Amino acid sequence: MDDQADPAAQALHLIASRYPQALGAILGGSAAQGRATPTSDLDVAILLPDSDTGRREVIRHDGRLAELFLHTVAELPGFFAWDRARRRGTVLFIYDQGLPLMDPHGQVARARAQARAVLASGPPPLTPAEWERGRYVLTCFMDDLSDTQPSDRYEQLSLADFTLREAAHLLTAHHRAWTGIGKWLPRRLLAADPVRGRALLDGHKAVAEHGDPAPLAAAAEELLHLLGGPLREGYTQPWGE
Repeated sequence: MDDQADPAAQALHLIASRYPQALGAILGGSAAQGRATPTSDLDVAILLPDSDTGRREVIRHDGRLAELFLHTVAELPGFFAWDRARRRGTVLFIYDQGLPLMDPHGQVARARAQARAVLASGPPPLTPAEWERGRYVLTCFMDDLSDTQPSDRYEQLSLADFTLREAAHLLTAHHRAWTGIGKWLPRRLLAADPVRGRALLDGHKAVAEHGDPAPLAAAAEELLHLLGGPLREGYTQPWGE
């Protein structure tokens, strides 16, 4: 196979040329799942010696964009905890589902076991204050979306985006499931709740394609009732929180 078309070979060449000190590496994203296109970027997690410095880098290698997640062995458990706290688990999923590229000392295998243990514990639950704020914010977006005139398409589309994002945050949290952004938002939403997730996504599509906010507003309101109902008057948030 031509290395220019083989994501794993390209990633290995990148590591050898730029990070000869690497202790291990794993290829993630669509490239690891066999879904990459010639223009797909490379998501690569690279383990470094503890004498190095962890960082995130975006580079272009052999004409292909690569997003690199570099961590030292010692700092990786702390990063996994931070990744879990965000409730998205971006790097955790790379280690869990990715394709090992090199692992001469077994460091990647140990990191994968750590990542799987963290993922199995699920994302942290929302606090009562976070639940209240989420309900309040989603209620505001839902109300504004319903009140927006069809002629105000820019506002309508913006509100639909924010309604979907906040609803996805709350619905995945309700199921103690991982959330996501970008293309991972609909994937994680449908995985967490196929019925309610699809209702939200179809509602968002109705706004985009037909200028009709009613299905999305109805899906958001159904979710809010699942979580205790819309929250308007009576909501309190101390400054700085």
